[in-house]
Amino acid sequence: MTHIIIYGATGKMGKALLECITHNDKLHLVGALGSHDSIDPILHAADVVIDFTTLEATLPLVEKCVTAKKALVIGTTGHSSEVRKQIESASKNIPMIFSPNFSIGVNTLFWLTRKATAILGSHYDAEIIELHHRFKKDAPSGTARHLAEIIAEVRNVDDEKEVRHGRVGIPGERSSNEIGIHALRAGDAIGEHTVLLGTLGERLELTYRASSREAYAQGALRAAEWLCHKEPGYYDMEDVLELK
Repeated sequence: MTHIIIYGATGKMGKALLECITHNDKLHLVGALGSHDSIDPILHAADVVIDFTTLEATLPLVEKCVTAKKALVIGTTGHSSEVRKQIESASKNIPMIFSPNFSIGVNTLFWLTRKATAILGSHYDAEIIELHHRFKKDAPSGTARHLAEIIAEVRNVDDEKEVRHGRVGIPGERSSNEIGIHALRAGDAIGEHTVLLGTLGERLELTYRASSREAYAQGALRAAEWLCHKEPGYYDMEDVLELK
């Protein structure tokens, strides 16, 4: 039995996690906390913490989990590169999964994007399009950012230099290294991501669409159960799904 704390339980993902955990007899819910609640009184009773809080809450939570030697699953997105480096550094002391998206389908998209980019080569233009509900606060999504990082890694270029967030005016012809990202916000869309790889004469599109947050919640719970048995380290869902 894996003992879990859900931190950020009052948010959309937190509520989905609470609904899903009631149907999993391998997991025991130790506590469900809001983003501003103190985790200190119950942290000792958990094997793993699932974080879907706020940008400001993540680093303090990481520090508490390191001190208590508790595994940590982070689903909060939008952190700066510097904060992400600090989080990764902390994984030397505890097992940690930091993923922009816990959906099994999306992580399959990550894998397919890596393979397609390697097969097609840099003369295929890379564009990423993401659609989320009007209430999403960060843009582009963490998933879109990670897709760009995958493409940049395969092509051996710096994603921070090559990413273009939309286009306006007369930007000129795109370079071969350019990675376009376009963030759409409308209505109640749960989440859609398309990777477009195109060259003269043909275009390949890889698309993922979510119809419910249950897909994300089930993946996060699967990650938490997997993680609590691991040594300290920085893991992702491709490790959980054995895609590497």
